[in-house]
Amino acid sequence: MSTSGFSELVEVDLSSVDDSPLINKDIAPTKISERKWGTYDMAALWISMSACIPTYMLASSLISEGMNWYQAVLTVFLGNVIVLIPMILNAHAGTKYGIPFPVYCRASFGVRGANIPAMLRAFVACGWFGIQTWIGGWAIYKMITIYLPAWDSLPMWFAGINIAQFACFMFFWGINMFVIYRGIESIRFLLNIKAPLLILLGLALLAWANKQAGGFGPMLSQPSHFVPGGPKEGQFWAVFFPSLTGMIGFWATLSLNIPDFTRYSRTQRAQVLGQAIGLPTTMALYTFIGVAVTSATVVIYGGFPIWDPVVLITRFTNPLVLAVSLFALCLATLATNLAANVVSPANDFANLWPSKITFRIGGLITGIIGIVIQPWKLVADPSGYIFTWLVGYSALLGPIGGILICDYFMLRHTTLQPLDLYKLSGAYSYRNGFNPIAIVALVFGVAPSVPGFLGTIGMVDPASVGPFLMHLYDYAWFVGFGMAFAVYAVATKSRRRS
Repeated sequence: MSTSGFSELVEVDLSSVDDSPLINKDIAPTKISERKWGTYDMAALWISMSACIPTYMLASSLISEGMNWYQAVLTVFLGNVIVLIPMILNAHAGTKYGIPFPVYCRASFGVRGANIPAMLRAFVACGWFGIQTWIGGWAIYKMITIYLPAWDSLPMWFAGINIAQFACFMFFWGINMFVIYRGIESIRFLLNIKAPLLILLGLALLAWANKQAGGFGPMLSQPSHFVPGGPKEGQFWAVFFPSLTGMIGFWATLSLNIPDFTRYSRTQRAQVLGQAIGLPTTMALYTFIGVAVTSATVVIYGGFPIWDPVVLITRFTNPLVLAVSLFALCLATLATNLAANVVSPANDFANLWPSKITFRIGGLITGIIGIVIQPWKLVADPSGYIFTWLVGYSALLGPIGGILICDYFMLRHTTLQPLDLYKLSGAYSYRNGFNPIAIVALVFGVAPSVPGFLGTIGMVDPASVGPFLMHLYDYAWFVGFGMAFAVYAVATKSRRRS
């Protein structure tokens, strides 16, 4: 077994740890023969995950906060270029050793302590799973109400939605569960189909909007609210930085658990190039499509802009166009949901109890939590979606990223003892399986953002928190990443010297 070289792959002989309670077939390292994903597959992964309804709608809150169209698109692009850096770094261990995210965490947090970052990541994914499943069910519901308009008049049945909406949500939920049961290769098949289809659909929608409106409408000519004389003159940076943090938060989850996918990559070059090609470019393109098409709807239909593409598509009169468009949206949401929001928590829950919880059972747990959180409430308020949901959990995930990257690159120089990742008494057992330094660094990384978060959600008076801590929360991911990185590095080096 060789562990030298940036691009070299390592195959691990697991015969000596077959009876370990820390392993099952789903979280065991992939064999080199199983690593079949090339540059196209990695790019398709990101094109498929990025080309989705939340991306299309991402600029809506930025424009409502006062940005013009190009400021919004550039903010999205910059956020994704920044998050690409930890994405590629954390991906390295997955490609080199064939290990999933929760096993990767064992090196820094301990073989038991790895459940802390894994569960934090898993519960965020459950929230995202619920949101995407609701969106897919919503598309099905809107398609059916074209032919059964009486559904819109049904009384509220459960937590603010009617029984037909809930039934469509559960139908789409069931499709997700079926694909999970089929396994990871079924997900890759969906992603490779969806990637070119959704790019073509987005460009077709853009061409339609341009033709129907005779241009892209007033939104692309609307000035920024931050210019001299504008309603928010001089406030650009106050909006930009929390927005940028929110954009980083959009994929902060995947920047941690990307080893769950790159463990199938053929080479480091494939994962680096594939991600660099697929992520920031698709996010910027689909955000622009969302802004341009929404702007055109003001001209085409009059009144307020239509940000929700599901609502927009239901305005089409051609039954074939309508059916194909809504099918494509459902496929888009399904593929994104499975890749972004099921693979990781399924592995994370499996890591919690490897002898009992498989990938399939972990996926089912994810699905159940996705129902319980009532996701339709999370997407009801675009402002809350960006500044509470996205920024809030980035305060948790930034510190985890700082610890993982510090441990793997700065302290271990990309060299792990892979067999010990599956042993209760190996190099990563620490104290009863927990590395206290990682836990302390995580607490220090999260702590600076807690007052600002409490003030933002209204649990405490923002005035009592103070302007400094409230503004610090706008940089939650950056502050958490830097603080946790520094505390972990200093404390680990101090322990080694003592």
